[in-house]
Amino acid sequence: MTKLSVNINKIATLRNSRGGNNPDLVKVAMDCERFGAEGITVHPRPDERHIRYQDTFDLKAAISTEFNIEGNCREQKFVDLVLANKPAQVTLVPDAEGQITSNHGWDTIKHQDYLKEMVSIFQLAGIRVSIFIDPVREMIEAAKTTGTERIELYTEAYAANYPKDPVTAIAPYIQAAHTANKLGLGINAGHDLDLQNLKYFAENIPNLLEVSIGHALISDALYLGLENTVQMYLRQLND
Repeated sequence: MTKLSVNINKIATLRNSRGGNNPDLVKVAMDCERFGAEGITVHPRPDERHIRYQDTFDLKAAISTEFNIEGNCREQKFVDLVLANKPAQVTLVPDAEGQITSNHGWDTIKHQDYLKEMVSIFQLAGIRVSIFIDPVREMIEAAKTTGTERIELYTEAYAANYPKDPVTAIAPYIQAAHTANKLGLGINAGHDLDLQNLKYFAENIPNLLEVSIGHALISDALYLGLENTVQMYLRQLND
């Protein structure tokens, strides 16, 4: 089965727009779990424009499923936050400061030595590591040398091209998955996956362990309700 980890950044964005604690981020996370989600993802950024650093401590104390903290390990504040919380998984994402959303994976060849160092730091703390990566064979092979347990395939290109030609859109991801499977790397995926394209992706990617979905899921919940939406996404993954 492929696990669904709900990214709750957009809930934090809504809360922060008015101050106070409405909606209650921790309650939403716990409700997502109650509705069937197998994980909660957050992606704190230095300006704390959505997830505040304190949120990670509050969530770690409250949730019972897998906790995944995404972010840029070039920021020492992020590294310290992850080590202090010890989530089940840290996903290393090469964001630039002020970036609206993630838009590329790591160059694991150029940054191979640096990533080896960072992977080791988190693993020594008992945290599973996943590296955010484009579906490129050479990048996956270089990721393997870092010691990471998993990669997260950056799926924006798939989502953008899926309406035009699903077979062509998913082809590089199938090849990437075969490469990862041969190397013994676990496969996660995320970015712009939604109710239209998720089922096809999950059906065609062998040994897909986890997807992290936020923007589309929270947007759908405005119309469909959070409980119904979480369960609809789960059905896309595992029916």
